[in-house]
Amino acid sequence: MFKRIALTAALIAASTAAFAAPVTYKIDPNHTDVVASWSHFGFSNPIAHFGQVDGSITYDPKNVGTSKVDVTIPLAGLDSHVEKFDEHLRSADFFDAEKYPNITFKSTKVEAAGDKKLRVFGDLTIKGVTKQVVLDTTINKIGEQPMAKRAAAGFDATTTIKRSDFGVDKYAPNVSDNVTIRITTEAVVPAAK
Repeated sequence: MFKRIALTAALIAASTAAFAAPVTYKIDPNHTDVVASWSHFGFSNPIAHFGQVDGSITYDPKNVGTSKVDVTIPLAGLDSHVEKFDEHLRSADFFDAEKYPNITFKSTKVEAAGDKKLRVFGDLTIKGVTKQVVLDTTINKIGEQPMAKRAAAGFDATTTIKRSDFGVDKYAPNVSDNVTIRITTEAVVPAAK
């Protein structure tokens, strides 16, 4: 009888641990967009999209502190809808994409910030310079993605950075130093191989 109780307790503990385990999702680049916006001499607020995003998000609703984010944003996916401007942004005047082809973000801490809200702290690296930023994050939905038929997670996040902190300071402050970044992402558990 004691063995049966011990076995039952072990099975319950194992199933609870499995249920509470963090889940790692792969970012879907087709449903992810990173958008930067800034002031252009005070007259307009242009935007640039950064696509082709790659990376993973590990999320544990039971223990948010174990969650993490690891993202690579290729500058090849930069699109302002103005080809000449894209070329200028990739040049040494701004991102120097030939030498630094990717922007990366690696989380260092994740904390709960209210209902469906998180604060994701991490190291943002642009043009070889790494600075800590905080992403104010909303959990859009966690559940089964109906087309993929697999577990998925969706998040929106925002932050503001000073581009001069990363050596991307051409025309500042007339073209604003502050850049607002908005992110929307959908990530899915990878298919079993």
